[in-house]
Amino acid sequence: MTIQPEQTLENNLVDQLVQLGYEKAEVRDEKELLTNLKKQLEKHNKVQLSEGSFTQILNYINKGNVFERAKILRDRVPYMDEQGDHKTIELLNQIHWCQNQFQVTQQVSMEGKYKNRYDVTLLINGLPLVQIELKRRGLELKEAFKQTNRYNIHSFGSGQGLFQFVQIFVISNGVNTKYYANSSLSERDFKQTFYWTDSKNQLITQLSAFTDVFLERCHISKMVAKYIVLNESHKTLMVLRPYQFYAVEALIEQVKSTTKFGYIWHTTGSGKTLTSFKTAQILCNLPQVYKVVFVVDRKDLDTQTITEFNSFSKGSIDGTNNTQTLVKQLSGDQKLIVTTIQKLNTAISKTRHLGKIEHLREERIVFIFDECHRSQFGKTHEEIKNFFQGSQMFGFTGTPIFEENAGSNNYGKRTTKMLFGECLHKYVITDAIRDENVLKFSVEYISTFRKKEHIFDINVEAINEEEVMNAPQRLEIITDYIIQNHGRKTHNKEFTAILCVPSVEVLIKYYEIFHQKKEEGVHDLKIATIFSYGQNVDLIEDGGFEDDWEESEFGIAAEKPRGDYGNSNQKHPREYLDNFIGHYNQTFNTNYSTKDSKLFYQYYNDVASRVKKQQIDILLVVNMFLTGFDSKTLNTLYVDKNLKYHGLIQAFSRTNRIKGELKSQGNIVCFRNLKKATDDAITLFSNINAKDEILLEPYEDYVAKFNEAYIKLLQIVPTVNSVNKLQSEEDELAFIKAFRELMRVKNVLVTFTEFDFEELSMEEQSFEDYKSKYLDLYDKTRGHQQQEKVSILQDVDFELELIHRDEINVTYILKLLAKLKDAPEEEKKKQEKVIVDLMVGESQLRSKRELIEKFIRENLPSIEDSDQIPDEFAEFWTKERIDAVRKLSEDEQLEPEQLEEVIARYIYTEKEPLRDEVVSIMKAKPSLAKRKTTAERVIGKIVSFVETFISGIEAA
Repeated sequence: MTIQPEQTLENNLVDQLVQLGYEKAEVRDEKELLTNLKKQLEKHNKVQLSEGSFTQILNYINKGNVFERAKILRDRVPYMDEQGDHKTIELLNQIHWCQNQFQVTQQVSMEGKYKNRYDVTLLINGLPLVQIELKRRGLELKEAFKQTNRYNIHSFGSGQGLFQFVQIFVISNGVNTKYYANSSLSERDFKQTFYWTDSKNQLITQLSAFTDVFLERCHISKMVAKYIVLNESHKTLMVLRPYQFYAVEALIEQVKSTTKFGYIWHTTGSGKTLTSFKTAQILCNLPQVYKVVFVVDRKDLDTQTITEFNSFSKGSIDGTNNTQTLVKQLSGDQKLIVTTIQKLNTAISKTRHLGKIEHLREERIVFIFDECHRSQFGKTHEEIKNFFQGSQMFGFTGTPIFEENAGSNNYGKRTTKMLFGECLHKYVITDAIRDENVLKFSVEYISTFRKKEHIFDINVEAINEEEVMNAPQRLEIITDYIIQNHGRKTHNKEFTAILCVPSVEVLIKYYEIFHQKKEEGVHDLKIATIFSYGQNVDLIEDGGFEDDWEESEFGIAAEKPRGDYGNSNQKHPREYLDNFIGHYNQTFNTNYSTKDSKLFYQYYNDVASRVKKQQIDILLVVNMFLTGFDSKTLNTLYVDKNLKYHGLIQAFSRTNRIKGELKSQGNIVCFRNLKKATDDAITLFSNINAKDEILLEPYEDYVAKFNEAYIKLLQIVPTVNSVNKLQSEEDELAFIKAFRELMRVKNVLVTFTEFDFEELSMEEQSFEDYKSKYLDLYDKTRGHQQQEKVSILQDVDFELELIHRDEINVTYILKLLAKLKDAPEEEKKKQEKVIVDLMVGESQLRSKRELIEKFIRENLPSIEDSDQIPDEFAEFWTKERIDAVRKLSEDEQLEPEQLEEVIARYIYTEKEPLRDEVVSIMKAKPSLAKRKTTAERVIGKIVSFVETFISGIEAA
């Protein structure tokens, strides 16, 4: 059977769209696109536009980037007609989204930096709002993704910039089909492309099936009109994923047609804030809804949610700083309010507030409770429900309360269903892992003590005595383990970690051990901590924050202080915390303390920010940050406390947010035997057979996978030199894919504590040699970037993140040079080879290899003291850089000073020089026929110069 060609796929798609009611438009270029736009706007708005009026409209909409045009699309466009009357037209009907004009066209040509021809374009009211890029069956879907990125750069902004109105991209190779928003290029990632599903989360991947459902006229128009979100913080577009769409639709329908409650079960890390924001936004526009109140259960989530909500709709929400402000908002015109359950309870329980909100009892207020598994199970919930008798209540949770994990209180065992009724939509952790919206977990259980012979008959799992678990010797063993293995777990501190412990008392002991070992020079990890210090010396809130949550929710009982916090002075935990914050202030040049709640809360926010920015290596907590805290840069959780059910899943889920290829899983390192608790939690919150889908396979399985991948590689290239003899780009592509798979498996393997290259069938040196060939092909492909499309490898994702290691930089090389200088003669050749191999294997150092080898050969022998190497190298590098600029200026006949300015601008803006900019600094201007190739050759040399002499050198 022959492979279906791309053109056949395209033609079949267009025919299918016509059958779905799209009008086929013959549009070949921008001129025809503009002619068609005028006709469609006239038809949609039922007006006749003069050429002058249409020119005004074009001038008005031809401004700004994709984000700004998305705003224009959703607004009315003003113009003045021939009689001088001020009028407006509509670009998109957002209220009645089916009442737009739908067309399909193919092979539209646009010429900007390069000439591009787009596959299939969906026009709504004449504007290109959906762009579909196709690849023939068998090719990587990522190729189509990269092609749309090139279109953004090369031609979408050309002419009147109409293609900058594209809202949604669709990419397909016939078998797999995905969609994504036209977000800014800096925000765009292939991992943010989504499959569509049905309401039961069953994937719809075939292009024909996807077209019937997703590209159906009313549905795609609804997606553009209602389910594109304009993120103000990042000035970018976002689009809802299918499970978010179905959840919002179900909840809106519940409000429109019933007065019943309901809840949404979407697993932790699946984008709950975006879902709840879109729900609230749509509900606010329903005339039957008086107000929408979004309720969170802790002050930190209050601020986080307000920030995120305002990023979706700038200035739409004011934080309710106190109960009086909340009361004013409830009585005022503001339709969307974010508050905490504590303030809401105060408003309805204090006499001074009741008179101002009494009239709201029967109003149709919709309450949306975030993390409704947390504090919705006691007296507060009942009081809110009884006061607002005309309200509807909805909960969002990643871990509902069932009978198995329900705690008892004065109201008995209460489940999420008892309080909120029907589950309106479900998206569990197995769904999210399958869709690659979150990562799997790698769970390791580390034994921290051994049985003695005379207690051999005691079950180890039953040994959980506090004095054993909290013994200083055990805590020191765990600390040493973390110090020794933290680099492995976090890919050399590319990511961050949390250590969670059972009590403030134990946390203090841990912190002091870490701090002492740092003072002794054992490690250089940045350690920070935060905990609630309680209201008086007799009570420690065991990890809570402003009395907002109970320790029992995490499966352990709250503890009273024992009086010993690692020091015989028996200081109050607040004194310890202030001391620890003092260390933090010294490290980060800040000025926080527990002097008042405002400073303490600022400290909390600063800690959260620095964890996300990878400025803190390990954060020590009891309960804080184990729920509601999202950080893509956090990949490891060290666990020395008992967790179960929703507390366990919530804590584990801090580590499994998607971030690039290097982060292949969330690492969970348990220093207690939580295996049964983990199995029970996974069974409860997914399904009984879900364990293998959520947890990584054992280490031995990945060794086997690596060896299998190595055999497949050898079938393509039996030796390293075989790579040089590959006959075609198809053969090179096969090698790239095979070695990329090998790297992916190795990326997982290296995070296991027991990893040793000796256990693999491939030698480490052989892996590094193949990696060099892989990078050679990457360098070859980059050489084609200045041309239109001459290589099938140009669209291949080389996944260099899997190779990147931050510590292998120029600074690291200088340290190795110092060792080389001081090494015995018999060791020097061996160490020099190590340095050369490192430079070959590291993409950032490859361009510097020749110069570093020159330094080793010509300068290193004459340096007497190895401590002088950094200064000598800096002087050598400066001289070489000056010589390189002079040579580039002479070889290409460029004005030296202006060349320096062009290079400086490129370094500052990170945008390659424009062709005209380069031509302007040439002493002798080339002919028009040679101008393009000459300018691009010079631009290539400038880029190469910066990569060699600037990139990665600042670390030195």
